[in-house]
Amino acid sequence: MTSDAVSTAGTAPGRRDWGAVHSGLADARDALSTSDLGLLAEAAWWIGNGPESIEVAEDLYHRLVAEGRAELAADCALRLSLLWVVRGDVPVGTAWLSRARRVIAGLPRGVLHGYLLYLEQALDLDLSGDADAAEAAAVQIAELADELGDPTLRSFALASRGMASVRRGATREGFSDLDEAMLPVVAGQVDALWSGDLYCTVVHLCDELGDLARMRAWTESMARWAEPQGRTFMYAHVTRVHELQLLVAEGSWEAVEAELGARSADLVGAHGWLAGEGYYTLGEVRRLRGDAAGAASAYATARSLGHDALPGAALLVRDRGRPTDALAALRVGLADATRLGRARMLLAAVDLALAEGEPGYARTLVAELEDTAAWFGTPGLRARADQGRAALLMAEGRPDDATSLLERAAEVYREQRHRYAIASVHEALSHAHRAAGEADRADAAAATALAIYRRLGAAPDVARLAAVQDRPCGLTDREVEVLTAVAAGATNREVATALVISEKTVGRHLANIFTKIDVRTRTAAAAWAREHDLA
Repeated sequence: MTSDAVSTAGTAPGRRDWGAVHSGLADARDALSTSDLGLLAEAAWWIGNGPESIEVAEDLYHRLVAEGRAELAADCALRLSLLWVVRGDVPVGTAWLSRARRVIAGLPRGVLHGYLLYLEQALDLDLSGDADAAEAAAVQIAELADELGDPTLRSFALASRGMASVRRGATREGFSDLDEAMLPVVAGQVDALWSGDLYCTVVHLCDELGDLARMRAWTESMARWAEPQGRTFMYAHVTRVHELQLLVAEGSWEAVEAELGARSADLVGAHGWLAGEGYYTLGEVRRLRGDAAGAASAYATARSLGHDALPGAALLVRDRGRPTDALAALRVGLADATRLGRARMLLAAVDLALAEGEPGYARTLVAELEDTAAWFGTPGLRARADQGRAALLMAEGRPDDATSLLERAAEVYREQRHRYAIASVHEALSHAHRAAGEADRADAAAATALAIYRRLGAAPDVARLAAVQDRPCGLTDREVEVLTAVAAGATNREVATALVISEKTVGRHLANIFTKIDVRTRTAAAAWAREHDLA
């Protein structure tokens, strides 16, 4: 099939049948003209075959260089840089960017200089978070856009400035620019490769910011853009993964379990970092449903694709009875993460630090979480900060102060339709009300949490909370273990050794036990345990 014949293939007005294009060219690859080789690379990308598209595009680049067509070669190198980065191989993507830079240096000032600036700042912003460099690049790209009247460059300039503004903490202004950046995309004025990357970048940013409402709106916009392109279009799969991420928050765990693994597998080799995010999300669903082996497998696949699988993998280690190792894993992850990357680990780290008897470290983590929430100002981050501070207040014996923060967090999660987070906050509220002597309110909050856990299918949480409700005074599993050991005459050190926790943690558990069962001495606690068949 020649390029003339290929140009007429289509299933809808103005759109090619890329499957037909690919099948007409793939078998004659070695004999194709340069233009048809470019068409084959494009067709492979459109039907979702990222590895073949990259392979053919690399052949195309070398042919263009040999033919002295420097401008087309530079454009090809820029596209290859983006394709490799999206695939998940940043070093190779950076190498292609360097190659594009050398070719563009010999060209007259033009559109490709703006593309180069955009891709350079986007990579740098991801790796270093340098908002100043992104802002400077945005100014230069905007000058080129005005000079050349290019809509893609206008989109790139606004997107660069918007991302820089968000990183500076001017989130509202940043998203105003990002919204405007998508107007040329919606109008069909930006190439699909660059459009899809813009969409995915902003959706991922919303996810990092814990802003599910904004993430939902952008994902819906992305779906409207991607749907007409066809089912084989890579960004149709990308859109669906983002939709499934939102369904996790909304509680459709069975649907996610049934589909997300296959969707993520489809993206391996084409959109590697999102495939890793998909497998991580699948691991989270499995962990929360009580499938520890399935969760571990999904986390391992996510790691193989470059995802840190945190905090989920650490929480799975905790659930397997190794809280010290879990906290150590989070310390390592926090050390390697960006500011927003740290934000999604901090709340889990606070809970583990308190459980491991490290209140000082927990205070440091809460302070960082509150600072990050104030800096970016998004509702999800503020809710996490409120949860972290509430946990710290509870550990300090101040349940009344914790209650108002938890109620505020619950309101945010209701607005964001994040059902598991709502249940978690209600469970924390039940502890706060009980510690404050408000048994009726504690029972109501616990019942709400348990009902949500059951609807979600969060088996470990259901088992834990149901067992607590069956015990007198709402003692937890660990508190029963500590009380049983104390009733048998064990010292704090002996209890710590037996349960593999610190003596400080034993002391904290005893303080909580004394409060719940309304006693003041170990002797009285032991007597209470015998009366309630816990000795």
